[in-house]
Amino acid sequence: MESKRINLRYGTIGAIIFLAAMSRLIPHPANFAPIGGMALFGAAYCGKRCWAFVVPIVSMWISDLVLNNVVYSQYFDGFVWFYSGSLFSYGAFTLIALLGFVTLKRIRAVNLALSALGASIIFFAVSNFGVWLSAGLYPPTVDGLISCYVAGIPFFKNTIAGDFVYTAILFGAFEMAVKRFPQLKTAV
Repeated sequence: MESKRINLRYGTIGAIIFLAAMSRLIPHPANFAPIGGMALFGAAYCGKRCWAFVVPIVSMWISDLVLNNVVYSQYFDGFVWFYSGSLFSYGAFTLIALLGFVTLKRIRAVNLALSALGASIIFFAVSNFGVWLSAGLYPPTVDGLISCYVAGIPFFKNTIAGDFVYTAILFGAFEMAVKRFPQLKTAV
């Protein structure tokens, strides 16, 4: 019985993360995405730390495959397994999960809000650094790096909004499910 409870819990957590990743396929404002919320949710609820990285990153990668090869296929030559900035996006995702391990030992509204803001800052810093370093859009100078970050500022508000909204939805949905279905609780 204990094993079924644990499998139901982790199956539910995995399904929530996968659905969040697939929500990237729904039209949305630029940078209003579930990435920060998924990483924090995985860090808070996946029992084994490795699954806190594997489940959300694989879910995000699957949604990237659909986005890059169906939605944005006209921008690529052939099938795309990884886009040019994926290393930086997945790196930011990993750092956000690490942040979640530290800040979400106790799930509280203040911890969630601060973690979501931290996730936004991490994603902004890492992804824009990646654009500067690898996209060839900015000169490889300090001024080029600064220009890249300045160009990213208009998108930052949507990153913050997405991280707050998705963090609230993911954590709220799971906690509501636990109240409705007590068998989702951690085995005591």
